[in-house]
Amino acid sequence: MSSVQGFDVDLAIIGSGGGAFAAAIRATNLGKSVLMIERSTVGGTCVNTGCVPSKALLAAAEARHVALDASGRFPGIATSAAPVDMPALVAGKRALVEGMRADKYVDLIADYGWDFRQGTAAFAGTPEEPALEISTPGGGRESVTAARYLVATGSAPWVPPVPGLEETGYLTSTTAMELEEVPESLLVVGGGYVALEQAQLFARLGSKVTMLVRSRLASAEEPEVSLALMSVFADEGIRVIRRATLASVDRDTATGRVRVVASVAGGEETFQADQLLMATGRRAVIEGLNLDAVGVKTGDRGEVLVKNTLVSTNPRIWAAGDVTGHREFVYVASAHGTLAVDNAFNNAGREVDYRHLPRVAFTSPAMAAVGLTDQEANGSGVSCECRVLPLEYVPRALVNRDTRGFIKLVAENGTGKILGLTAVGKEAGDLAAAGVYILEAGMTVEQVANLWSPYLTMAEGIKIAAQSYTTDITRLSCCAT
Repeated sequence: MSSVQGFDVDLAIIGSGGGAFAAAIRATNLGKSVLMIERSTVGGTCVNTGCVPSKALLAAAEARHVALDASGRFPGIATSAAPVDMPALVAGKRALVEGMRADKYVDLIADYGWDFRQGTAAFAGTPEEPALEISTPGGGRESVTAARYLVATGSAPWVPPVPGLEETGYLTSTTAMELEEVPESLLVVGGGYVALEQAQLFARLGSKVTMLVRSRLASAEEPEVSLALMSVFADEGIRVIRRATLASVDRDTATGRVRVVASVAGGEETFQADQLLMATGRRAVIEGLNLDAVGVKTGDRGEVLVKNTLVSTNPRIWAAGDVTGHREFVYVASAHGTLAVDNAFNNAGREVDYRHLPRVAFTSPAMAAVGLTDQEANGSGVSCECRVLPLEYVPRALVNRDTRGFIKLVAENGTGKILGLTAVGKEAGDLAAAGVYILEAGMTVEQVANLWSPYLTMAEGIKIAAQSYTTDITRLSCCAT
């Protein structure tokens, strides 16, 4: 590989997560020389502190929950579960993370042959002639120029300013997964995907969990999602306090427990727990990058401002993944990385299109959606017609003896074109994936209602939901839908 004349490398990437690796692989395949700089652990959020470790622990917690719950669901099955050996559980999670980090990240650097530097990078030079100053752990310094730069530094947990919070101390989604013992009680602040997953995780491991939520659970999704998850959480002993805003945080000197004073529906209440987990969102990691010096503008939340092509306000500097403030999914970051390289080096002019982006929260039952919600469709001026199918009408859910949840379709009036799908239930993520293909194909409820669908699958529920537009589904044979 050879670099563009006059530069040290073709592409310099700051960060080593999903977006960075996708970009490096694409650029290397195009014959470009690549330098990747990482100041911390290779692999970024997903493999180290996000998707992989959290879902590994969620799977373990679900296994314990099933063991405790199976005898109630399935006659003739007797099960039990002992208290959790948290150090062993965390050690297993770490081993999984280390293995995936090696196989899917570290080893790929050697396989593809790009250069890697362990160190901290900051922009230098001018907007017209940007460069990177790299400081290595051993005290070394290196200056690098590139034809193109990619900022892929991700995001980190963010908490709002609350009196006493910093002094008292708190957990984030990152530090919570390193606990060596299950807290007897836990306060979770937030109602988004991370808060939902972490609350159920620790409840199933044995904590008494209370959630303090500003509006409602999964507030950006259909209201039926919140109602379904509220019911599930209530059954599992998770207390959800809505319309709650933190006023102050301190620690009870007598008990050592965290004490939270919150405004709740206009009044004031005090909550106590052994641990406090703040799951109030994430913010772009841009500290120390010196973006101003090279003319890269950032937004109110610190995100790198990019066009839909992912170029920043400096035409030689691009951004990918969470640092852009776009949807915080690793598959978005990976798509960003590839798209940015194609645009930067091939002038492809491709733009990010989120219309059919699936989104999943790995609660149990899971929540997943794709396309428009009912409110979004009406807000955009589209007259729509919706159907909500309770899972009691889905044969697979009946066989599973778990009918908690629903499938909702949003369709355009007149044409019947499906605009959105939301589901709460087992394998909801797979239902959303099927929804991506339905929306991409522009299919109508009539078409979906008449497609083949294998019996006793959750995906059959999509067909039944489509049939509910024209058929009384209570009068369908369970084996002949």
